Parts: sequence; structure tokens; C-alpha cells
Amino acid sequence: MNEIINKKVEFRDLGKMDYQDAWDYQEELFAKTIALKIQNRNLPAEEQTPTPNYLLFVEHPHVYTLGKSGKEENLLLDEKGLEDHHATYYKINRGGDITYHGPGQLVGYPLLDLDNFFTDIHKYLRFLEEAIILTLADYGIEAGRIDGLTGVWLDHVDQKNPRKICAMGVKSSRWVTMHGFAFNVNADLSYFGNIIPCGIDDKAVTSLEKELGKKIDLNEVKEKVKKHLADLFEMELIEA
Repeated sequence: MNEIINKKVEFRDLGKMDYQDAWDYQEELFAKTIALKIQNRNLPAEEQTPTPNYLLFVEHPHVYTLGKSGKEENLLLDEKGLEDHHATYYKINRGGDITYHGPGQLVGYPLLDLDNFFTDIHKYLRFLEEAIILTLADYGIEAGRIDGLTGVWLDHVDQKNPRKICAMGVKSSRWVTMHGFAFNVNADLSYFGNIIPCGIDDKAVTSLEKELGKKIDLNEVKEKVKKHLADLFEMELIEA
């Protein structure tokens, strides 16, 4: 546990960035934070350095990513199919199955030392979901959770036509997090037809654009998500 609590979170908007480049960047920040935690453990409180926290927003080119517990057969494209769709494919070190990232989707990567907030991964995931649920409420859309399924869903109560609007998959080590959420704002949903999203083959995928019938200002959505995350985690966001 940190002796010094740091609730400041450095926000960085990476714009449009290749998935591998963003992953490498996450790994770099993640490794530095863990190294600092290990260093602090061997120092008296007055000599410890507060661990940093980061919130990264990014848009990726078309890419499919498979989590550690995922099944490769949930990707329905071969190498030629990926090439035809101008998409790439990575096996990565987060939890969860397969998902899609692409233009018009807001991807958020919180790299938080949860010792600065609370040491509870279940609560952490629920807070990420809640930030998206509150953002959707800002647009007049009721969303929520489905038991046993991580992420944010529409028609989550009656489940006559349940559809996922935000997927989540995280990694944590020594209470430091990486990876995060993928919120379909103006995403091209046809790309989800090339996978069994998150290994779930009986539920649909949707976007804010599809639900509202018009394109949504992505920067406006970013500001709303940032505000809700800051409120929920009681963090102080610092613009990089």
C-alpha cells in the first residue's frame, strides 16, 4: 500500500494511433509505475515517490484483439480476409475474449495505481461501466449491466434485443491497471460481423450513432466520459 496517496491523473489524448504503438506505450507506463512501487516498498515513507496515474484516450485503425481467455475461432477472418478489410490482429495480455477497435470508437486506457483509490478490481470495472452508463444517460439512452457479462448493454432489463455498446477488458498487476474500455460512438459496426464479439454469439452490438440516428461529436463524448470518470474515482484530471 502506498504511504502517499496520489489522486492526480494525467490525461493524454493520443488521437489516432496504431494498436501496437498504443500497446507499447501502455506497457512502458505500466512497467515504470510498477518499478516505482517496488522501489517505494524498500524506502521509508518520507523518501517514497507518489506513483503516477494516467488516462489515455485513443482511436485505432481497424484491429481485432484476442484476450488471454479468448478462442481464436471467434475471429471469422483468415489472413486474406484481414487484408481485404484493412485490419490487423493481435493476441494480447488483457482479460476477455475477442473484440474490435476502429475509427469512430472511443478507446480508454486507464493506467491507475489502485492503491491510490481502492484495491478492488470488481469495483474498478463497475466504475468504468458506470462512467459509460452515465454518459449514455446524458444522451437520453438507458443502459446498464447484464449479470455475468462485463461491459455496458442496452435493453439490459427485458433483454428482448440486448446489444452491447461498450466492451471492457483489463489487466492488473500489483494493483496497477492497463487496457480498458471500447465505447462504440460512430464505429463501423459491420466489422463486428467478422468476429463472435467477446465470445457471445446470441447478442447484438450497437453504437451511439446507430441508437440516435446521427453522428455524434467524439470530442463531446470524450469530455462527458472524462467528467464521469473523474467524479466516480474522485480523481483530479491533469491535461498533459
